[in-house]
Amino acid sequence: MLAAMPPTPDATAPGAAVPDRGRADACPGALRLHPADDGALARIRLPGGLLTDRQALALAEAAEALGDGELETTSRGNVQLRGLAPDCGAELADRLRAVGLLPSETHERVRNIVASPLAGLDAPAGADVRAWVRELDARLCASDWATGLSGKFLFALDDGRGDVAALDADVTLIAASNGPALLRLGRSPLAHPVEAGQEVTAVLEAARGFLAALRTHGRRAWHLREVPDLLPVGSVPLPAPAGEAPPVGALPGGLSVGMRFGRASAGQWRTLVAASAGELRLTPWRGAVLPGATADRLPALAAAGFRTEPGSAWERATACTGLPGCAKSLADVRADAALALDAQAAGEFAGLPVHWSGCERRCGHPAGRWVDVLATGHGYRVTVHGPATAGSPADAGNADVANADVRNEEMAEAVAEARRTTK
Repeated sequence: MLAAMPPTPDATAPGAAVPDRGRADACPGALRLHPADDGALARIRLPGGLLTDRQALALAEAAEALGDGELETTSRGNVQLRGLAPDCGAELADRLRAVGLLPSETHERVRNIVASPLAGLDAPAGADVRAWVRELDARLCASDWATGLSGKFLFALDDGRGDVAALDADVTLIAASNGPALLRLGRSPLAHPVEAGQEVTAVLEAARGFLAALRTHGRRAWHLREVPDLLPVGSVPLPAPAGEAPPVGALPGGLSVGMRFGRASAGQWRTLVAASAGELRLTPWRGAVLPGATADRLPALAAAGFRTEPGSAWERATACTGLPGCAKSLADVRADAALALDAQAAGEFAGLPVHWSGCERRCGHPAGRWVDVLATGHGYRVTVHGPATAGSPADAGNADVANADVRNEEMAEAVAEARRTTK
C-alpha cells in the first residue's frame, strides 16, 4: 500500500506520471561509497539476509578497522558500515571478497533479495526459499542485462506465510503449499502461477521484461510500481499478506532478536555470532534469526542489548539516520525516538509500525499502514498513513487519519495514541 505523502523517488502512486530518472542512480554499494556527514557509507548486499559466522565476523572486523565500529542493518536485510575513510574502498573490497561477500563487482548493487527469515524452521518442509535465494543471486550476477537494474530494485522470495510479500518488492515470488508458486509484479493484487522448477527463471524474466518495456516506450523508472501500464495483468487474486516480522525470543528451530534501530556495535555483533549455530539470517525488520541456536543463549543476548522479549514499544519502530550523520535532517531523530519509546510502559501494546524521519524524504519508511513521525525543526508532526483496512486497494483510503504537531516532551504520548489507531 502507498503512504499518503508527497511523492518521492520511492513513493509514487500507481498511474501517476513516471518520475524523472534522468539523474544517475546514486544508491550506495560495497564499492560505491556514499559521502555522509559522519564519513563515507558502504552498503553490503546480503541476499536473503544470509551470513555465515565467518562472514559476520569479517563485517565486525571491517567496521572496527575502517569505520565507526558500528554495523547497521537495513529494511532489506543488508548491512551498512558508516564513518569510513573515503579512500578505504580497496581494502574494504578485499575484506569482503575474501569471505565471499563480493561475488561480482559489476552486479553487487543489484543483489537486493529479501526472503522469509523463518523458512524451513517453524513449519513442515515446503519450498526451499534459501535455494531460490542462491540460484537467483548466482543467475543475476551472471546476467549482463541485470546491470541495468537500479540499486533500489527489490526481489522478494516468500515461503507462503506472507511476511516479505508485504514489502512491496518489484518482483515477489510466493510459495504455495498446494499448488504452483505465484509471481507478483509491483503492487498488483493479482499474480501469475509459475511452473514448478521455473520459479527463478520467471523472476528473472519479469525483471528483464521491465527493462525491455522501459526501452521500448522510452520511459525512465527504478521500480515496477512506477509503470503499472507497462505490466502484464495476473490472473490469480492474492489475499492481503500478513507482513509480520518474526517475534523475538525462542522460536521453533532457533532464536530471534531485535536491534534498536538496526544498529549494533562490533562487540554486540560478536555476541550475536557467539550465540549462533553457524548461520545468521538478517531480517528486513532490522533483527536477526539464529537457526539452531538454543534458548540458553538468550540471557547473554539480552545483556548485550538485544531485544529478546516481545511486547515492547520498540517492536516495529524504525528511524532514519538523522543528525549528526545526515545533513538534510532537522533533528537527532534516533535520540528523540529512543526517549519516546523508552517512556512507554513495558508490555504496552505497540500497534502500528512507527518510523521517525528527519526530513521529507522519509528514508527507510515501512510499507502499508504506519505512523509517520516527521521532524519539523521545532518538534515533530505525527501522522497515520495508509488504508484503514488491510488489503484495501492502493489508490483508496490513503488519507491521513491523524495529524498532530507536538513538542519533544509530548511525542511519546502522541506516538502511542497514533499507533493504537484502527480506523
